[in-house]
Amino acid sequence: MKKPLTIESLYQVKGITQIVPSPIDSTIAIVRTDDDLKKGKRNNNIFLISDSDGSPIAQVTHSGKASSPQWNRQGTRLYFIDQDTRTKRKRKKNDHRDLPQLYAVRVREGKIRKPRCVTNCKWGVSHPTLSDDETKILFRAQVTEGITAKEKNYHEADSLLYRHWTEWRDGKYEHILLYDTVNKSLTDLTPGPFDSPTFDLGGDKGYDVSPDFRWLCFNSNRTSHPAENTRSDLWTLRLDNASASCQRLTLCEDFAWSGTPKFSADGKHLAFRFQQTDGYESDLFRLAVAELNDDQWTLNRTFTLPDHNWIDDFIWNRDHIILHAEGNGCRPLFRLSPDGHLSKITDDVTISTFAVKGDDLFDVHSAVDRPSEIYKNGQQLTHLNDRFLAETMLSPVEKVWVEGTLGDNIQLFIVKPVNFQMSKKYPLILNVHGGPQQQWTDSWRGDYQLYPANGYVVAFCNPHGSTGYGQPFTRAISGHWGDTPFEDLMKVTDFLEQLPYVDKNRMGAMGWSFGGYMTNWFQARTKRFKCLASMMGVYNLKSMWGATEELWFPQWDLQGKPWDSALYTKFSPSEYVNDFATPTLIITGEKDFRVSYTQSLEYFSALQSRGIESRLIVFKEDGHWPHPVKSMPTYYREHLKWFDQHL
Repeated sequence: MKKPLTIESLYQVKGITQIVPSPIDSTIAIVRTDDDLKKGKRNNNIFLISDSDGSPIAQVTHSGKASSPQWNRQGTRLYFIDQDTRTKRKRKKNDHRDLPQLYAVRVREGKIRKPRCVTNCKWGVSHPTLSDDETKILFRAQVTEGITAKEKNYHEADSLLYRHWTEWRDGKYEHILLYDTVNKSLTDLTPGPFDSPTFDLGGDKGYDVSPDFRWLCFNSNRTSHPAENTRSDLWTLRLDNASASCQRLTLCEDFAWSGTPKFSADGKHLAFRFQQTDGYESDLFRLAVAELNDDQWTLNRTFTLPDHNWIDDFIWNRDHIILHAEGNGCRPLFRLSPDGHLSKITDDVTISTFAVKGDDLFDVHSAVDRPSEIYKNGQQLTHLNDRFLAETMLSPVEKVWVEGTLGDNIQLFIVKPVNFQMSKKYPLILNVHGGPQQQWTDSWRGDYQLYPANGYVVAFCNPHGSTGYGQPFTRAISGHWGDTPFEDLMKVTDFLEQLPYVDKNRMGAMGWSFGGYMTNWFQARTKRFKCLASMMGVYNLKSMWGATEELWFPQWDLQGKPWDSALYTKFSPSEYVNDFATPTLIITGEKDFRVSYTQSLEYFSALQSRGIESRLIVFKEDGHWPHPVKSMPTYYREHLKWFDQHL
């Protein structure tokens, strides 16, 4: 008999983050995620499976720290990043295997030998790329520039962007290094006090190398004020010329941000994503292709999706390009031919990662009521979560459209409680997404199922500012944080409270980041929610500007700096304290540099001073996202406790 989802059973779900088919046989290397709730640990290990039926072949790593599998050209060796996590191992001087390093393992007929450590870099290794002859390895590392390796008991800065997300810079910059496996030499290919490649929240490696290992292309922001602009240029370097220097690949003034460079299989074309508006990190992501002629790169063509949605990622497949794009609460794949013809090659599903091998397409996707699995040409290949599905009661999602503001319709997702009965009335939780320029999708997420398992209707929607509905819809939030999306959400709430099974007297709201801001804005502007839960939320827009690191974000969305724009006052929840009345749970991370945890402290102080029931939780080691296993169970428990108490 199936049982309702619990926090404990939620952590039985397995995930897949990477899929890499072998170039010679039916083997696929995957990175599989397993959670250990008791130890508070998320394990990422590499497994080999069959691409014919998804059956397991071998487990390659056991550390829980593995990533980035890559086959050699012959398919006889698998390279990957791993760490030696054995704390009792006696280490020799200059042994850096406790940091991520590149390993290699020989694979033959599904059998593997003992992995060997290939690198011993003092800064660690990430995002490796291997030459065909396996004598040269490119990788990224945070290189220390201009200071000693010894840790100081203080942080120092002489310019902005002195800290980022959860780390202080302290003289560290992301560089691309070349390791020669023959003479054991290590060369910094992108030296200097700047990130080359730039940071990418999605984890893209930010560089690529041509198949013949002659050309390196990467993106880098080498302006004097990187905290206040989104400029990112593409740079090239000839790897077969020891005296060559990096050259900026300036193709057109319209390229304010360029990134995700990828060479075609013949090395004659280079595709990359770009944005046209400097300072606007959520500008439309388009695609450009450059062509190599007489050792010179020239722009060949650019491409924009017809519906003006973002191109999130892409890969070359022969002379075609497969695009990963957003749209209407999903992330499907498209094929772009050399003549510009676009065709959709998957259903409207939310794909997280994908790969191609010849005519075969592999992808990982999920749904609200179905955890991630690998699919081959649209057919399910793996069954990692079959037991979980067989034992657990889950609720399907209902998708509806609600009339919003500005004449647009808003896509709304509703998940009803397990054992739902139309004759009953249920409490409701409205979940507002962050970004704000992103979208809720029909995909697996703990929030979507855990609250329905505990008797709540869960609703989440994509108001103005969301991606996936065309760039004008996304841009409509800039300069309008407190009006356009708020009005959308109120219209959605109007719709929800009219549903016969929703108890309009027992409605709560929650949100993270911008979603946290919106719940704080609900506190200031409406009394229709009986309780609120604000996570990593913006409270005081003026002090937010002074504490955040990527200044371009508030300066674009709030149309200037605090002394230049009235929006910092108009749309700041902190300006409306006298209107506060709703009980609020506040959760934040002490290492959050994006939305400083002091925002939550200010909010909590105001609520407590006004005598409004409130609770504050600060995760000591977390940044803008709580640790998925150490902290998220507390997040879920506290939310359920809070909603149970007030709804």
